[in-house]
Amino acid sequence: MKKFAVVLAGCGVFDGTEITETVLTLLAIEKAGASYQCFAPDIEQYHVIDHIEGKPAGEKRNVLTESARITRGNTKALSEFKAGEFDALIFPGGFGAAKNLCSWAFEGDNAKVNYEVEKAVKAMHEAGKPIGAMCIAPVILAILFRGAKLTTGQDPASGSFIEKKGNQSITTDHGQVVIDPVHKLFTTPCYMLDASITQIAEGTQNIINAMLNSEGARERNSEGAK
Repeated sequence: MKKFAVVLAGCGVFDGTEITETVLTLLAIEKAGASYQCFAPDIEQYHVIDHIEGKPAGEKRNVLTESARITRGNTKALSEFKAGEFDALIFPGGFGAAKNLCSWAFEGDNAKVNYEVEKAVKAMHEAGKPIGAMCIAPVILAILFRGAKLTTGQDPASGSFIEKKGNQSITTDHGQVVIDPVHKLFTTPCYMLDASITQIAEGTQNIINAMLNSEGARERNSEGAK
């Protein structure tokens, strides 16, 4: 059984992980016959947003603790992640990806990626394993890679950033997955578009299936080379 590492950024679209995208990603993984373990960095999140008022709430919260709200407590510190134990790595969206996992939301072109996130991505990439990102999370990959094909749907700001970092921004619609076969990166827009929950379900299922199909192709090629 293939196993996904799912990296979360808190709990809530405006300051953490997008909950609908996360739950549907986990469902898609299980429906595809795979399993998962969720991770999050054990750090203070950048800020807390009141999701009714849309304004900072003046609180302090921990990214790992908040992420565990989504998974009924089953989230581990990202420092515990070991690439050898997983077949794929994926990042659901939500602006926590651009605030807590990297600093794009505040530093723009000078954005940096959280050390543990960067370490996990590089370890999976060096092992030749697929890496997925949805919604705004592809900006993390734009910082860490060059010459990659990525999508954030039709958003001009993040698309321009992807291009400035030496990558190619692909315009996509609901459910579409951009595959970069060279770097083994998989991206889909989800809520970067005005989407229904049904369209999010389609996008998450499509990206999980694409990542698993890529892994299967790699295994078949390896067997044929023996």
